Amino acid sequence: MLRKISSLFIIFSLLILSACTGSDPGPLAGTWRMGGLVPMTIQFRSGETETLGVIEKVSYKVKGNDVLVTYTEGLAKGMTMRYTITGQNTAQTEMGTLQRIQ
Repeated sequence: MLRKISSLFIIFSLLILSACTGSDPGPLAGTWRMGGLVPMTIQFRSGETETLGVIEKVSYKVKGNDVLVTYTEGLAKGMTMRYTITGQNTAQTEMGTLQRIQ
């Protein structure tokens, strides 16, 4: 189980980057919860994200309903993940659906 969680976390981290600028998370600002196989809480703050206790430096780019989150440091450096805002408190990613909790 721990191996599966570690693998999914690495995949999740690797899916997140590509070439964006800006420190404001826009509509992603706040704390979100993703259910599914590996439930996790994700916080989007100015210039960074925190997932499973790991804080990573990022930049954000808002394009319509999409927020592109690009990692600027660490293992996922250069990777971009797309979060599509689907409602006031919901967002969709390749990893699953997020629900805003704060």
